[in-house]
Amino acid sequence: MFEVILLAFALSMDAFAVSIGIGVKTKEFNKNLAIKVAVLFGFFQGIMPLFGYLASVGLGTFIESFAHWIAFLLLSLIGSKMLYDSFGENTEEEISAVTDKVLLLLAIATSIDAMAAGFTLELLDLNPFVSMIVIGIVTYIFSYIGVYVGTKGGGAYEDKAEKIGGVVLIGIGLKILLENTIF
Repeated sequence: MFEVILLAFALSMDAFAVSIGIGVKTKEFNKNLAIKVAVLFGFFQGIMPLFGYLASVGLGTFIESFAHWIAFLLLSLIGSKMLYDSFGENTEEEISAVTDKVLLLLAIATSIDAMAAGFTLELLDLNPFVSMIVIGIVTYIFSYIGVYVGTKGGGAYEDKAEKIGGVVLIGIGLKILLENTIF
């Protein structure tokens, strides 16, 4: 269970960073907007790992002997991208207006990495449905808090959240690789 919470935490960091950007953009805390952001981000972040998991199960024995390498590469790439993005422009500069369409697109965009991470659920021997629920709830909480933090001038936390999430994902990938090649 610890691994799924760690995975959920890491995956929710990009949604947290984008939520901060939304809060910075809106300037004043709006509870309804925070709930809408949290529900959308939590839903997509929670459902996307299922697609990755189903793909890994579908490929099953075909990739069994090197699945740990694929998981390591996927998580390392996602984590590296998060680290790279953390050194770029802040999210609030990329968001022109906070509309429902923009929120939906942001929710999907921030959850693509969760789909790739879903591939690792079988290797981590995690129940995919419990994982989906935990990832969704953790993302909901971080997204809601992110909007609040952003409205209170917390734009500086965006970069730190993505850095932490990136490092954690790379660490999980390394753990999978080491467990399946050394131990």
